[in-house]
Amino acid sequence: MEFFCHHRDRPGSMPLRERLVEQHWSYMDRFELIARGPTFTGGLLTGSVHVVDLPDAAAARAFAFDEPNYRAGAYRDVLLRRWRNVLGRTMWDFPGGREGGGHLVLGFGSGEPADLVPARPDELIAYGPLLSDDGTAWLGTAALVRSADPRSVLTADRYDAVEVHEWEFGGRR
Repeated sequence: MEFFCHHRDRPGSMPLRERLVEQHWSYMDRFELIARGPTFTGGLLTGSVHVVDLPDAAAARAFAFDEPNYRAGAYRDVLLRRWRNVLGRTMWDFPGGREGGGHLVLGFGSGEPADLVPARPDELIAYGPLLSDDGTAWLGTAALVRSADPRSVLTADRYDAVEVHEWEFGGRR
């Protein structure tokens, strides 16, 4: 099962995150990651994205809440959702390469699923629906994109809210 995890930093946590960077990377090295990397606003670190393949929801919760930065208090909250890898690849397989960064686009919604077939797949690093814990209800879409207009990968009127964060490829290969 695939899961999308977005740890969001609490204000003032950068010194703590800097001290724990090797512990964080070593922890993440233990998992089969589809995508990973930090989020930013105006060049300031605001969180970390991890898309991971795990056996079940209990393993996903353990993954999110045993993470060293979380345990040390660096994050203010965690978004953890089932996810489906529509592109069927990892970020390392993105044809555009790792140089240049991109954006995390989160669309939150409910009801009939939207954007299950992505537009402009050549701009997508990772893409898939956010799902309920049992995987039956569509709750939105999460995308890592390299695009001049990152919001445009989602059908705007189908979402209650859309967030766009600066993002870059992270971790070790």
